[in-house]
Amino acid sequence: MLKSLKGHSPEIGKDCYIDDMCKISGQVEIHNGVSVWPFVSIRGDMNKIKIGENTNIQDNTTVHVDNNSPTIIGANITIGHNAVIHGCQIGDNSLIGMGAILLNDVKIGKGCLIGAGALLTPGTEIPDNSLVLGAPAKVIKKLSEKDKEAIIKNSKEYLRLAQIHLNNE
Repeated sequence: MLKSLKGHSPEIGKDCYIDDMCKISGQVEIHNGVSVWPFVSIRGDMNKIKIGENTNIQDNTTVHVDNNSPTIIGANITIGHNAVIHGCQIGDNSLIGMGAILLNDVKIGKGCLIGAGALLTPGTEIPDNSLVLGAPAKVIKKLSEKDKEAIIKNSKEYLRLAQIHLNNE
């Protein structure tokens, strides 16, 4: 469901899969090839939300903002089931694990893997190519090329799944 708020309507790019059971409202910009799965809430009611191309946002995820903190999600991102993405920035080619919580003003670099259940407290900054685990979250190591390839492979798999759903195959 798409909903306008305060004169802002969600903008949806080409070749996007937006599940009928999600809600996208307000100042939201979704680029080409994005998939948004069942029961996702993307609420741009207080600030803007931008979602880069070929990103997938999986079931039951919440994407929200704060008055002073927009949410900027890069390209080729995988956001796992039940994540909370709140007023933060995520660099391209990253994977956010299931149940991870990213709070206001968190900045995730490019090519990062944020583990399932990780809690990133307000203002946390994560350098490029980092593996991050725990609550509170800590950088564990720098990702290998093989790790980064696996992140891209996961993102591409969701592009394939989205096409299946778009085409009712």
